[in-house]
Amino acid sequence: MRCCHLLTLTFLLLPGCAPQGSDTGRWEATWGRLGLSDGRFEKPRAIAIDRQDRLYVVDMTARIQVFSPAGEFLDGWQTPEHETGRPTGLAIDRDGNLLVADTHYYQVLVYAPGSKQPKIVGNGKGRRPGEFGLVTGIAQDSQGNYYVSEYGEYDRVQKFTPDWRFVRQWGGHGSEPGQFIRPQKLAIDEHDHLWVTDACNHRIQVFDGEGNLLDYWGTEGSAPGELYYPYDLALAPGNTLYVCEYGNHRVQKFTRDGHSLGCWGTVGRGEGQLSSPWGLVRNSRGQLVVLDSGNHRVQVVRME
Repeated sequence: MRCCHLLTLTFLLLPGCAPQGSDTGRWEATWGRLGLSDGRFEKPRAIAIDRQDRLYVVDMTARIQVFSPAGEFLDGWQTPEHETGRPTGLAIDRDGNLLVADTHYYQVLVYAPGSKQPKIVGNGKGRRPGEFGLVTGIAQDSQGNYYVSEYGEYDRVQKFTPDWRFVRQWGGHGSEPGQFIRPQKLAIDEHDHLWVTDACNHRIQVFDGEGNLLDYWGTEGSAPGELYYPYDLALAPGNTLYVCEYGNHRVQKFTRDGHSLGCWGTVGRGEGQLSSPWGLVRNSRGQLVVLDSGNHRVQVVRME
C-alpha cells in the first residue's frame, strides 16, 4: 500500500515511507501535481532558488510560480508571450533579479524583485553578437558578467557585461571539446569558472571567463559515472556537484573531476522515482529540490 499521496501544495514528510529506487539518496518530500491552478504543474521545465530558499518554477504553460521552501504557493504569473514556445531556463542574479531564458522568443527576460513586467534583453534571432538562438541557460559571475547559452543553429555561449554589452562568444555546433549540442544549463563556481551541461553530447564542460576549456567529462550511458541527457547541475561544497539526467530519470552526485559518488532515482511514479526530470537546485539545508517533470511534481531528496 502506498503511504504517501500527492496533494497540491502539501509538503509531505512521512517517517517510515521508504522511497523506491533510492541508491545513495534519501527521499524527504513530494509536492505538486498535474493541473492549471495555483501550485499545480504541467511539465515543469526549469527551477531557480533565491537567497531565502524561495523556489521559482516555470512549466509548459509559461507560468512562473513562486513557492516557499516548504512548497507553499506564494505568487505566479505568465511570461508576456508564449504561443510559440515556453521558457526552458531560470536563474537568480546577484541583485535578486529573476532571469528567464525565453527560449522560443530568442531573448532573456529580467524581472526585478517584486515586478511582473520584465526588461527584455536581446537583439532578436541571429548569430551576430547580442542576437540569440534558442536560449537555454543564464548565469552571472562574481564581477556581474552574464553568460547565456543557446542551442539550435548556434550551440554557443555568449558573455555580456553587467549592463548587457557583448564581450565574447565561444562554442559552435559539434562534439569536439569546446563545442556543444544543446548546452542546457550554466553554473558559476567560486573561481568564476563556467560549468555547462552539454546535454546531447552527454557530458559536462568547464570554461574560464575567457572561454578557454578547462575540463570536460562524461560518456553516454546509464551505468554509474555515465550520463544520458544531463539537463541541469547544482554545484555543492566539498568539490562536488549534482547532475539531473533527463534520459536516465535520476540524479547523480559527482566529484568535480567527474568521479561518480552515487545515484538516486529510477523511472516510475512512486515516491523516489522520476520521469524525465528537467532541473534541480540545492537549498541552504543541503536538500536537492528536483523537478519531476513527467510526473508534474517536485521531489525533495538528500544525498550525502
